[in-house]
Amino acid sequence: MRKTLIIGAGGQIGTELTAGLRLKWGSELIIASDLKTSKPEALGEGPYVTLDIMDREAVRKYVIDEKIEVVYLLAALLSATAEKQPDFAWKLNMEGLFTILDLAKEGHLKQVFWPSSIAVFGPTTPRDMTPQFTVMEPSTVYGISKQAGERWCAYYNAKFGVDVRSLRYPGLISYKTPPGGGTTDYAVDIFYQAKRSGSYSCFLSEDTALPMMFMDDAIRATLMLMEAPRENLRIESSYNLAGISFTPKELAEEIQKHDPNFSIAYTPDFRQGIADSWPRSIDDTYATEDWHWSAEYNLARMTQVMLENVKI
Repeated sequence: MRKTLIIGAGGQIGTELTAGLRLKWGSELIIASDLKTSKPEALGEGPYVTLDIMDREAVRKYVIDEKIEVVYLLAALLSATAEKQPDFAWKLNMEGLFTILDLAKEGHLKQVFWPSSIAVFGPTTPRDMTPQFTVMEPSTVYGISKQAGERWCAYYNAKFGVDVRSLRYPGLISYKTPPGGGTTDYAVDIFYQAKRSGSYSCFLSEDTALPMMFMDDAIRATLMLMEAPRENLRIESSYNLAGISFTPKELAEEIQKHDPNFSIAYTPDFRQGIADSWPRSIDDTYATEDWHWSAEYNLARMTQVMLENVKI
């Protein structure tokens, strides 16, 4: 295993990706990093370093001095949070990517992973079985930065031979870390509220279908993509990735199979507009064909695991 740095390891994806990489390869060569001066408890045993992706020189020095070979760049401001801080969101989401791509272009890194999102799509995109190649007119700061990032990844890949790989993650569901400010976060918070109060007020309407994925599937997909032979990969920007598509009403009904007294109300807010600009389902044929991807969790299995493991 190459010496690997995970930037933004304390977030929802980073926590579980760090654990997955260490489980597969051991802890010694998998270095977690985040803004916090002390290691977040959720990261468990293994090396940790405090790094701010906005501090370009500090990141460059660490990568070069420590002879890092692979970087997973996860630091970002997510959709709903980014709408409240658009200038900072653009700066964080884009400048950090250039820092890492430039290190790879200069030969300091052998491989880069950078996550994209279904937020790259927009209201003019076909919403059902959204194809890999389609109209992309994102209407959020997060989506705009991710679409721009995809184009830069493809550019560095084609122009400089940088081995940068990416996935368009759907909404991610996990019981191990709290949500981080995304529009799909209702599908995590609903389980905490079901346990805490037996009811939930949802910020999306009952019939808002969105592509989702249980975190175990997302981590498995990430590792599969990073281990795939480069010659098999036809997508130089970011792969579509599909898991489960459901509405808040369908999720609530699945929870009610376990807790018949659970109730839900719908009070859509500004996040409804974001959700309405995103796909309802995703066509991930390229991922299936190029590196044999398929999801393992359906709605019923995901709901059962979440209810069994969410702690309040």
